[in-house]
Amino acid sequence: MEFLERVFFGNTLKQWIWALIVTLSVMTLLRILRTVVANRVAAFARRTEMRLDDRIAELLRGTRFFFILIVALYAGSLLLELPPRTRGLIHGAMVLAVMLQVGFWLSSLVGGVVTHYVGREIGEGGDAVGASTALTFVGRLLLWIALILWALDNIGFEVTTLITGLGVGGIAIALAAQNILGDLFASFSILFDKPFVIGDTIKVDDMTGNVERIGLKTTRIRSLSGEQLVFSNADLLKSRIRNFKLMQERRVLFSLGVVYGTPYAQLAAIPGMVREIIESQPRVRFERAHFTSFGESALNFEVVYWMTDPDYMAFADIQQKINLAIFKKFEDEGIEFAYPTRTVVIAGGTGEQPKG
Repeated sequence: MEFLERVFFGNTLKQWIWALIVTLSVMTLLRILRTVVANRVAAFARRTEMRLDDRIAELLRGTRFFFILIVALYAGSLLLELPPRTRGLIHGAMVLAVMLQVGFWLSSLVGGVVTHYVGREIGEGGDAVGASTALTFVGRLLLWIALILWALDNIGFEVTTLITGLGVGGIAIALAAQNILGDLFASFSILFDKPFVIGDTIKVDDMTGNVERIGLKTTRIRSLSGEQLVFSNADLLKSRIRNFKLMQERRVLFSLGVVYGTPYAQLAAIPGMVREIIESQPRVRFERAHFTSFGESALNFEVVYWMTDPDYMAFADIQQKINLAIFKKFEDEGIEFAYPTRTVVIAGGTGEQPKG
């Protein structure tokens, strides 16, 4: 048919019709595939406990119409004779569409993976939300930078110079913000390595308190005297931290002293008395009691036992009972506790100064 051979914009009408048919066919096929595959994956996901297949089904359903349209137009354009400039524009549009669609897919996947990982490692709460938001932002930022560079390279831009510039700029920014970045990465280390968590009682240097908040830059601790202590995360990780909440047992060491006039028999019986008193207490494991030294004004004993319950209030209650029981036992046995004394002996007893 001569009518179909008429030329419009460098192509015959027959070529334009075939291009339209291919475009519509590809568009229809892609939309059907999106629906069918997404439904199949969703049906499979309902039979499993994994979250990954649920996420894939959501991603497939979220395929943008502009992506399907541009892919269909690109497929149809392959049947046409087009000027180099027009062909380059279509190729650029195709690369841009692929970049955006892949970016949307991977961006959603990054958010889901980070949220799942943070929830598994940290749990729920404000700190988990903060960590998830920060990690998702960093992951998505790196993802989009990589996709934009890929797109520019495929369109024909020289990206080597751009990458070099980004590297130099990144180093400059990192140097300028090294303290902030150090605190940021330290917060990730605290949240995932968990040297302590919210609610733990920790001691940093000579300061002790309960952890109230782990932020992206600082950690806040409520001290035992009531004030709030604010630590830089980077400085906190450089410190030696004692976490009392992770204590499984509490080792207790205390001393007591008796006067020098205590008879030998009573002195030898004191370790047994103390052992009997300690072993009568609940949640306690006795270790030792020894006559350890001759002090300036006392005969000193050292006692060690273990609290199987690390709670401080439980320890304080048990120690009080032990102290009262020791006091009562010594009172019954006539054993005197020592207190600081000093005896001055005058030579000769006549008041004369000793000769030197």
